[in-house]
Amino acid sequence: MLNIPDSPYERIVIIGAGFAGINLAKKLAKKKFQLVLIDKNNYHQFQPLFYQVAMAGLEPSSIIFPLRKLFQNNNQVHIRITEVDAIDTQNKQVSTELGEIYYDKLVIATGAKTNFFGNKSFESLTFGMKSLSESLILRNAILSDLELALTEPEYEERQGYIDIVIVGGGPTGVELAGALAEMKKYILPKDYPELNEKEVDIYLFQGGPRLLMGMSENSSERAKEGLEKLKVKVNLDTRVTEFDGKFVTTHEGKRIRAHKVIWAAGITGNTIEGTLSADKLMRGSRYNVNQTNEIIGTENVYALGDIAYMETEEYPSAHPQVAQVAIQQANNLAQNLIKNQERPFKYKDKGSMATIGRNKAVVDLPSMKFSGRFAWLLWLVVHMMSLIGFKNKIIVMLNWMWNYITYDQSLRVIIKSDKPKET
Repeated sequence: MLNIPDSPYERIVIIGAGFAGINLAKKLAKKKFQLVLIDKNNYHQFQPLFYQVAMAGLEPSSIIFPLRKLFQNNNQVHIRITEVDAIDTQNKQVSTELGEIYYDKLVIATGAKTNFFGNKSFESLTFGMKSLSESLILRNAILSDLELALTEPEYEERQGYIDIVIVGGGPTGVELAGALAEMKKYILPKDYPELNEKEVDIYLFQGGPRLLMGMSENSSERAKEGLEKLKVKVNLDTRVTEFDGKFVTTHEGKRIRAHKVIWAAGITGNTIEGTLSADKLMRGSRYNVNQTNEIIGTENVYALGDIAYMETEEYPSAHPQVAQVAIQQANNLAQNLIKNQERPFKYKDKGSMATIGRNKAVVDLPSMKFSGRFAWLLWLVVHMMSLIGFKNKIIVMLNWMWNYITYDQSLRVIIKSDKPKET
């Protein structure tokens, strides 16, 4: 058992401490509920800034917040760091690696994971960007390969170390490409003067006809122009079909020498093995929910955020898998649980944005669309204010100010784990 004490209050088990899970827990924490928050990590991660950790622009600690610190002095919130193996809706029981726990109401907020579309070589050989650990692994790989490139006299072999391919032209791919291009422009000449930065090529492949498909055509075009000014090789309507660890192959037969491929081509629901029945999963491995986020065909089992598939008149193919949907669904469910009501969820689109690089971003608001320096400043403010913890906000702001003034991140360290020698 997970050793949760008995309580006179209704027990709500929340699986996942992402945007949906953490906001629901915060709303219910001081109400008459017993909360059990389950996550495999003991911290909340701010996913929109993973790419800045990977590019050595931010410290990892500045975009995470410890779960126990968030709920200090609240004896009705119980945190368990483990992974969920299965859910038994008949007996209202969650099975984890640490044991079983019973629930009165269950909320699944496990988010999404990288979608490799069944390609095992992509899954094993490419870099994802869905966790802090993946961001650090990518940072280590980029910096380690730059070190190796210094000692490689052969041009073709050196290209494998220094060229980078990004697959997927959504916000993650666009922001990564811009950050890499700025690293090439501002950092390589200072840190690696022995390397010719003009040899470094950054490729961005998008299977569709434009970048940022979820944003306006104007923003897509501005993003493409901005990346091309930074010398990113943008390839539209181009699918990557193979990667063997050394060469990338497109559907047109083009081959590119690159040891690093960053996969940002899509996401799929992070479902729990053996959870519920297959008929409750919709396109993208998302749970089919009604207008109050209850999984259809169940009682008192809810899904929030990226893992939820809710069809509405405005969104017949379900809501976009973005943070604002997760936050708003969590807020609506919290009010329903507190007031014992069934108010249907209605998404209020507050807009979307993506940064391309220094002084460059695109913003789509419901009432206007714009790009440039002001869009970039707005992006900075929104992301900084969305972080949990005043200390994190200050650290991120100071890092960004220092980066802007000096054109330097100063966080380019390769962190490796030391293994004891066998005797």
